[in-house]
Amino acid sequence: MAKKPRVLIVDDKASMLKMLSELLSQDYEITTCDSAPAALRRVSAAPPDVVLSDIRMPGMDGMELLQTIKERSPNTEVILMTAYATVAQAVTAVKEGAYDYLTKPFEPDELEITLEKAVERKQLREQTRILKEQVEEKYGFPNIVGKSEAIKQAFDLARKAADSDTTVLLTGESGTGKELFARAIHHASARRNRRFVAINCGAMPKDLIESELFGYVKGAFSGASRDKLGLFMEADGGTLLLDEITELSPDLQIKINRAIQEKEIRRVGDTTDIPVDVRIIACTNRNLAEAMKTGQFREDLYYRLNVFPIELPPLRERLGDVNLLVEHFLKEFTRSKPEDYEVTPAAMKLLMNHQWPGNVRELQNAVERAVVLAEDGRLTPALFPFIESAAKESDAELSVLLALPYREATDRLVDSCRRQYLEGVLRECNANVTRAAEHAGLERESFHRLMRQYGIDREKIKRGLSEG
Repeated sequence: MAKKPRVLIVDDKASMLKMLSELLSQDYEITTCDSAPAALRRVSAAPPDVVLSDIRMPGMDGMELLQTIKERSPNTEVILMTAYATVAQAVTAVKEGAYDYLTKPFEPDELEITLEKAVERKQLREQTRILKEQVEEKYGFPNIVGKSEAIKQAFDLARKAADSDTTVLLTGESGTGKELFARAIHHASARRNRRFVAINCGAMPKDLIESELFGYVKGAFSGASRDKLGLFMEADGGTLLLDEITELSPDLQIKINRAIQEKEIRRVGDTTDIPVDVRIIACTNRNLAEAMKTGQFREDLYYRLNVFPIELPPLRERLGDVNLLVEHFLKEFTRSKPEDYEVTPAAMKLLMNHQWPGNVRELQNAVERAVVLAEDGRLTPALFPFIESAAKESDAELSVLLALPYREATDRLVDSCRRQYLEGVLRECNANVTRAAEHAGLERESFHRLMRQYGIDREKIKRGLSEG
């Protein structure tokens, strides 16, 4: 059975306290006090949902009581009653934080409706507070796990960035947690109560991304049957995350640069500029300085974004955090009964010795898969077969190499390193062969030839990226 809302009635007349108690006791848990000081003691001990108080009382009156309650228990709603109402007094009461103001004598229905609405507002405020706490728990800095020096440096920089309103550039390999950091910066900033809007610039078709970012007006193009707000306008007052910023075309880079500089945007098909107040956080897994040198990224936008750069370390550079991350993910994926699950020492050793090319995201996926497969709640090495296979392959390869002459063994090692390099560059460039070739300093055809020589399947790498 749901608990009744708690209402504290304050009046110096015993007859009024009795009448209101009898009227409201069926739907509310009623407490009464015959003076403001007694009411304050009650509020301090157990804050009610609503205080229903007379204004004219000896000693401390209802207006003073209202002010003190709002200082001590801001979420408690207060309804004032008086037989000597004036418009000026009612306005003052509302300005001081009263929910409403009733003039005696009032109809029972009027009181019940006012009280019901006051309770609803109190409950909505409480729900909002809980939701904010849940959002902070999920997206705030406490959700970033790690004690290594590398992650602590990034964490400290992100904290400082949150205290300012400056543009932030997050760099790092895929899977290192760039969006997690971006959300944490937003939720720790003064913009936390406004929207956090994210777009992956590489996932949007190039002919749609401009209208997605800036919006459009009715009739701007075929199919534009109504005005549309762009993401800049949706994020007004909040934060806009531009993920994979290097995927933007040169003309869009110009428009993004202007939007950041002038703090205004122009919708597709419009003739006027619209002011926007947006904090920009940009992410990329590419080297922006190199992209700028090769002409793939505009120099002016690079310097506009690179105001507060934060580089996130790959997991292989902070393997000491793997056990903390595993524990964190284990709790996340076993919320119902986390105590029924454990990672065996052998499995933990295996996880901490792996290089994690997919970084934290790969580890997260590995733990989630293991939890699903763990019938007895024990996460053993057998539940991480891809790591065991890699380790066995490495041992087997070493055994084979040791059996070969020096020159043949080194040739095979060179071939293996070349293959790993080519695959790694393709992953870093999101399986884009043209970009990978440019990154490697090779002609596109030469890069293709090497892919064929070493049996590298671009589509397989592409699928792996989408699944990871």
